[in-house]
Amino acid sequence: MTIFRWLGRLVFAAVLVFAAATLAFSQNSAGEISRPVAILAVLEGPIGPASTRHIERVIGIAAARQAEVLVLRIDTPGGLVDAMRDIIQEIIASPVPVIGYVAPPGAHAASAGTYILYATHVAAMAPGTNLGAATPVQIGGLPGITPAQEEKPADRTAEPDSSANDTPGEDRPAAAPGASSTMTAKATNDAVAFIRSLAEMRGRNADWAERAVRDAASLSSARAFDMNVIDLVAADVGELIAALDGRTVLVGGKDRVLSTRDLVVEAIEMDTLTTVLAILSNPNLALVLMMIGVYGIIFEFWNPGALVPGVVGAISLTLGLYALNQLPLNYAGLALVGLGIAFMVAEAFTPSFGILGFGGLAAFVLGSAMLVDTDFPAFRVSWWLIGTMAALSAAILVVLLGYTMRAYRRAPALSQNPIVGKNAVVIEWSEESGYVWAEGERWRASGMSGLAPGTAVRVRGIAGLTLQVDGAAGSTSEQ
Repeated sequence: MTIFRWLGRLVFAAVLVFAAATLAFSQNSAGEISRPVAILAVLEGPIGPASTRHIERVIGIAAARQAEVLVLRIDTPGGLVDAMRDIIQEIIASPVPVIGYVAPPGAHAASAGTYILYATHVAAMAPGTNLGAATPVQIGGLPGITPAQEEKPADRTAEPDSSANDTPGEDRPAAAPGASSTMTAKATNDAVAFIRSLAEMRGRNADWAERAVRDAASLSSARAFDMNVIDLVAADVGELIAALDGRTVLVGGKDRVLSTRDLVVEAIEMDTLTTVLAILSNPNLALVLMMIGVYGIIFEFWNPGALVPGVVGAISLTLGLYALNQLPLNYAGLALVGLGIAFMVAEAFTPSFGILGFGGLAAFVLGSAMLVDTDFPAFRVSWWLIGTMAALSAAILVVLLGYTMRAYRRAPALSQNPIVGKNAVVIEWSEESGYVWAEGERWRASGMSGLAPGTAVRVRGIAGLTLQVDGAAGSTSEQ
C-alpha cells in the first residue's frame, strides 16, 4: 500500500508540473502574439506558383500574429500573369497592411512587380532602385512592342502627353490591322485598365502607370517619389518602419493609423514545400524529369525485374507532370509531347524501321517548343534543352534502329531440339523405320533394324519430322 501511495503522489506531482508548464507556455505565447511586430517577407526572382504560395502563407502568418504591418521586399523582373493577379488579390484582401518595398539598392520591380507595388497599401523604394516596363508581351508580332509604340515610336519622357488626356482605361485602336495587332491591343488595354484601377484605389499616379504599360516606361526611386508613383523612399527596413509611424492607410474599407514605433521586425522565409515548388516550377526541369521517367519505364520493360529504372522513372514522371501542372500549359503542346513519347515507345517495342521513332521525335520537338503558354523567358523551355533532348532521343532511336536491322539480317539461330537425347518406346517397327512414343507424342522414327514394339530407344537426332533413334539400355516400357 505504501508503494501505491508514493506512486500516486508522483503521478499527482507530475500532473501539477505539466499543468504549470502548459500555463506558462500559453502565457508566453499570448504575450508573443499580443506583442506588436512587423513581418518581413521577400518576393524575388521570377513570379510564379511558388511566389503565390509564399505570399498567401506569409499573409496568413501576419494575420495570425496580429502584425502591425507586413513589409514585402520586392526584387523581380516580372513573371506569370495568373500568379501576379493571385498575389494582388491576396494583398487587397489582407487584414494586415502590406508595405511594398523595392530593395536593396540595385533591385527593381519590373513588369508584374510594378503591378504588385501599385497594389500594396504603401509603396516604398530604396535609393538606387527602379520600377516600370510593364508592357505585356504577346505571342506573335514584335516581342515587347505594343500598338502605341508601332504608331509612335518616339521616346516618351515622364512628362504628360496626349495619352494622358484619354479616358482612363479606354480601349485604343491598334495601329495595324490583323489578328496579332488586335490580340496585342486587347492584352494591352486590359493591362492598362487593371493598373489604373490599382493606382486609383491607392491614390497614386494613374497616368504614369498607363505609360508604364503602353510605352514600357521606367522610373528611378527619386523620380517615382516626385511623381506620386510611390509613397516613401527609405534606405533600409528600419528607416521604412520609422517613416510608417502615424500614416493612415485603408485596410478592409476602413482607415487605419499605423503605429510602427519600436516594432520588432520578424523575417519569414520560404518553407520547404514552397522551396521545392519553386525548383519544380522550372519548365526545363519538368521536361527533363518527364524524359527521365519515360526512358526509365522503357528500360524497365526491356529488363523486367530490374526495378531501379522503373522506380526512378515512375517518380520522375510523376514529379514532371506535377511541375507542369503548376505552369500555364498549352494543351496542344502537351498533346504533341505525349504523342511523340508514345511514338518513340512504340518504336522501341514494335520496330518500324524509324518511321514511328522519327515521327515521334518531330512531334516531341514541336510540343516542347509550345509546351508553356507564356513569353516570359524564365518560364519558357530552353531551345538548348529541346535540342539536347531531341539529340539524345535520336541517338537512342539510331541505336534501336541499328539493332533492329542487324536482327532482321541475321540468320535464324537453330537450337537443339529438346527431344534429342531423350528416351522413347517403339510402337511399330518394320526393318529400319517405324513409330515411337516420345515425350507424350507419336513420332515417325528411323534407325537400326530388328526393333520390337515396347523396346526402349534413345533419340540421337531429328530430321524434319522424323526422329533418328538408337538402341537404349534398360527394360521395355509398360506403355
